[in-house]
Amino acid sequence: MARGYSRMTFDRLLHQAVIGAATAGLAALLAASPAGAADRCDDLAQHLKDQIDGMRIGQTAAGTIYLAHPKAREITLGCSAKNFSNQIFAKADRKPSAGFIELVASAAAIIFTLPKDDMQRGATRCIRRMGFLHGDDVSTRYRRLDMRCARTKTESSITISRSKDQ
Repeated sequence: MARGYSRMTFDRLLHQAVIGAATAGLAALLAASPAGAADRCDDLAQHLKDQIDGMRIGQTAAGTIYLAHPKAREITLGCSAKNFSNQIFAKADRKPSAGFIELVASAAAIIFTLPKDDMQRGATRCIRRMGFLHGDDVSTRYRRLDMRCARTKTESSITISRSKDQ
C-alpha cells in the first residue's frame, strides 16, 4: 500500500513541476514579445534613416513611428499589428512628384526587402491608377503587398502593407 501511495505522489509532483515550468516559459515568452517587436520596428526606422538621405525619426505612438522627409508632407512606419506585419504610409500634394514616388519606393524596398525597381513600378502604378476611370480611392496588390492610393482635393496618399498571413 505504501509503495502505491509514494508512486502516485511522485507522479503528481512531477506533473506539477512540468506544468509549472511550462507556465513560466510561456509567461516569459509572452512578456518578451512586445519588447522584441518594438525593438525590431525601431531598428527598421533607424535603418530607413541610415539608408535614405534627409529622413528623420520623430515620435513613436501606438505602434506607429512618425518619420519626416522634405519630399513628403507626412510619412509613418506602422509596426506589426493584428492584420499586417509592417506598413508604410506617405502623404504628398495632389499630384505627387517623381521624388515622392522614389522616396516611397526606397522605403518600401527597405521595409519589405524587395528590389527598389519593383517597388517603384508598383507605387507608380497605384498612383497613376487614380483618376476618372478608377476613382480617387484605388486598392491593388503588387508583389504580395497591399497598396492603397487615395486622394482628396489637396493631397494624395499611398499605403503599402503586407498581410500577416503572407
